Amino acid sequence: MEVNNDDALLCPAPPLAPSPPYTPDRNAIRREMRCRRRALSRAERNQSAQMLARRLGNSTLFLRSEHIAFYLANDGEMDLRPLIERAWAMGKQCYLPVLSPAFHNRLWFAPYQPDTPLRDNQFRILEPALPWHAVRPAMAIDLMLTPLVAFDATGNRLGMGGGFYDRTLAYLQYRRYWRKPLLIGTAYEFQKVAMLPHAAWDVPLHGVATEQALYHFATGQ
Repeated sequence: MEVNNDDALLCPAPPLAPSPPYTPDRNAIRREMRCRRRALSRAERNQSAQMLARRLGNSTLFLRSEHIAFYLANDGEMDLRPLIERAWAMGKQCYLPVLSPAFHNRLWFAPYQPDTPLRDNQFRILEPALPWHAVRPAMAIDLMLTPLVAFDATGNRLGMGGGFYDRTLAYLQYRRYWRKPLLIGTAYEFQKVAMLPHAAWDVPLHGVATEQALYHFATGQ
């Protein structure tokens, strides 16, 4: 789940090759990648989702994780439903992000089963309709799969601009004391870029899973 802050999206023309020195434009990258995601056919989305489910679902990090946070795809994001179904079949505890009624800029995580009722949140994104006492904080999750718009080879993640995951996971900047969750972004292979600008509040990923590869970064455990 990533919040969509741009309902009227126009695909930009291909940019001219920049002259060095070059600083990537976060908004330009967002526009380009969102357009490319939305341009995929249903068959392409389904094939990529199945490929990612097989690749990540057979990985040691997935097999060893008991409590796993997923998301429901929005705005062309990589669909995790095949992987969620695999996790259910393996008896793993699955969760989806929910917006806190008290802390509106943080995410919490509610249990998700095949019969869990869902409702639209304020951004028209489905989340479990469960009592608040059922949710868990991020630090109770073993493996968190995060959506993203783009990523680079050092583990930097570009989201939709809402900052929900970065604020929720800010405590991981102090990794000496906090070790969970393991953060794995999920994306299409074309969402990998050479370099992303990094801000002090950005929480880096431990890895990224695409339909073609599993990437592990220096921040990984």
